[in-house]
Order: sequence, then C-alpha cells, then structure tokens
Amino acid sequence: MNKRRQIILAALAGAVIAAPAQAEQITLTVAAFPAVDQIVKAAVPAWKKLHPEIDIKVVSREYADHHNAMTLALATGNNHADVMAVELGFLGRFAEGGGLEDLYKAPYQAKNLVAKFEPWTIPQATSNSGELAAIPTDIGPGTLFYRHDIVSKAGVTAPDLTRSWDSFIEAGKRIKAATGVYLVAHARDITEIMIRSNLKDGEGIYFDKDNNVLVETPRFVHAFRLAKAAREAKIDAKINAWSNEWTESFKRGTVATQMMGAWLGGHLANTFAPAAKGLWRVADLPAGAYASWGGTFYAIPKKAKNKAAAWEFIKFMTLQKDNQIAAFKNHDAFPALVEAQSDAFFEQPLAYFGEQKARLIWREASRRTRAIDVNKYDPLAAEIINTELDKVLDQGKDVAQALADAKKLIVKRARR
Repeated sequence: MNKRRQIILAALAGAVIAAPAQAEQITLTVAAFPAVDQIVKAAVPAWKKLHPEIDIKVVSREYADHHNAMTLALATGNNHADVMAVELGFLGRFAEGGGLEDLYKAPYQAKNLVAKFEPWTIPQATSNSGELAAIPTDIGPGTLFYRHDIVSKAGVTAPDLTRSWDSFIEAGKRIKAATGVYLVAHARDITEIMIRSNLKDGEGIYFDKDNNVLVETPRFVHAFRLAKAAREAKIDAKINAWSNEWTESFKRGTVATQMMGAWLGGHLANTFAPAAKGLWRVADLPAGAYASWGGTFYAIPKKAKNKAAAWEFIKFMTLQKDNQIAAFKNHDAFPALVEAQSDAFFEQPLAYFGEQKARLIWREASRRTRAIDVNKYDPLAAEIINTELDKVLDQGKDVAQALADAKKLIVKRARR
C-alpha cells in the first residue's frame, strides 16, 4: 500500500467514525376526527422542525366512524394508531377498558404535568383505579348563547334568561308570545345541561364513586320537570341537535338560545349563521350553573408501535402555548392548557358577538367548572335517560316512574 493510499483510507475511516449517528426515520400515526385532524395537520411543520426524523400521518374519519374504529382497534388489538384523539363522551369507556397506556407511569410520568391543565379535566381522564388514560387538549366550558335582537324585541334581558331556571322558562314564554321564536331547540337541552351542572368535585353525572346509579336524585327530577314545563309551554322547537333542522334554525333565527360549549361560537360565526354577525351574545348558564360540554384528549394505545414518539407528540400538542392558541384562533378549540388562557387573545372583543369579550366569559366559566368523574357506562346511561325523557315529553309518562325505570334498566344492562 503506497503512502497516498494509506492517507486516503485513514481519512475515510476517520470520516466514518466522526459521522453523526443517523436517527431512524419513523412515521407516527395520529387518528383524529374533524377538526382535531386539521389542528394536527397545521402543527406538523413546527413539529418537523423539532423532529425531522418523525413524519406524521393523520388518519381522519368522521366523528362517529373515528370512535367506532378506535373501539374496534382497542378490542381486537389490530390497526392501532400511535396517538388517538378521544372526545370526552367516549373517554370513560376507553379509560376503563384497559387498552390505553397509564400516563402516570414511567416513562411518561405525567404527574409532573397535570397541574398545567384545567384541574377538572384530569379526573375526566382518570380511571376508577387511578390510571391516567389521556391528556386534555381542548375543553368546552358551557355558556348560554342567545339572540340579542330577538330577546330585546320581546323586552327580555340577559338577567331574565339567567336569574334562575324558572325565570329562563318564563322568559321563553314572553319571547314566544312576542316574536313567535322558540326559546330552545329541544326541551332535552335543558335536561342535558342541568344534570351535569354544579356537581361536586369527584361526583359523576350518572354514577357515584361506588357505581351507584344517581338518576333518581333531585338533580334529575328537577331537570326532567323543567324540560316537561318547557314542552308544555310550547317554547321548544322539538329539533334535535346536529340535525339539518337544527343548523337551519340558526340561519333563520327561529330559536333564540342555545346552551353549549364555547366551541359553538366558532360554528355559529363560520358555518351555521355567519349572516347573523353582531346579533348573538354570550351569558352564563341559568341559575349560576357551570358545566363542561365536550372536549378532546390524546391517548396512547398499549399496542402502539411508537410510544416514545407518541408521548413527545402529545406533549408538543398540549403543552406548547403557541399550538394551543393557534388551535383556538383557527378552530375554536378552547385551550385546556391554563397558561394559554392568559394570552392577550382572550381580551379581544368579538364582532360576531356585538363586540362582546366572550372569551373572558368562557374562561371564567371554565374556572368555575368542577371536576366530574366519568364512568364507562356513561354513554349507556345517557341513552337510557334520553329515551325515558322522550317518553315524558311525548307520551306524558310520569317523571318519577320514568326515572325509576331508567335506573332499573341502567343497573340491568351495566351488569351484563
């Protein structure tokens, strides 16, 4: 070997030794539903700057299809995403199902992070055995949306709507008499917000900590009776939420109020009724009630292939203030991260709501909301309660009997 060749080989060997280790390129699969899928896609460029070795593949499905697919994946152990978005209504079932990573345990150690989120969101994601199944990303503090022009025409004020549940019903009668406009889309809306309002920390909607069924408590009796009063006063339009008739009612101005999570503001302004700009307002729920309405969490299935990357991605989406604010600005996803709620964006008046600083009302509602325990049988209980409520509203069934029958059926089906 001549001297020149020795030098070249030595240089090549040195280059090999000095070359930085190439990180393995992986693809992280994130399963989501609208508009969470859009929020994730929008965050990908910033993610790639931090983690060029990790590509993001977003699997988008419609809301029901997504959760059915996740339910099937967790049950069969097949076709798992690395990160799955979970809406609050499904969280209890998934958290108790045992198919998700416990984020309190190593290597996640999320106990060090939970104080960064709205306190009431963590119990929602915690199983009865104390496992943390998911991390919150957006929340839905509940408020009352109302058409200022319509209620004013009837001589009704915001305090008339919110002073008490009885004053809410009486205001509805005045609105209907003066304008012909219904107070609420469906009497069921009143029940749904009342049964989840002002619960004590740790109390569930349908079950207590010992899995006792709560549907015969005064909270449910009052909620059923008020819904019945609204139906008898003919101030509900008998329109189901998310139906074509429901969205059309916002465009036509045939319903004066809607109780729902803060995210409805974006739907009204951008999709349901953009032409009604300046006509809607936001107020607290009647009778000093505070409740959450929906919310999204991120979870890692136990069968996920890329758990370490999945955890990094979840922290990126939920703990980065910029990501949380961007999701709120562009998709009305109210941030679960407390730090993000102090952003100056919250102070801005909203033209759609007559220059009202509605985000501050939503923030205050969130801070007054209590932690609610979720149960894997919550969806079952909700279905049974709604069925019995329909019998009260449509068939005149006695309230006490309806709730007694609901309790009996919930106990029977939950034991299967």
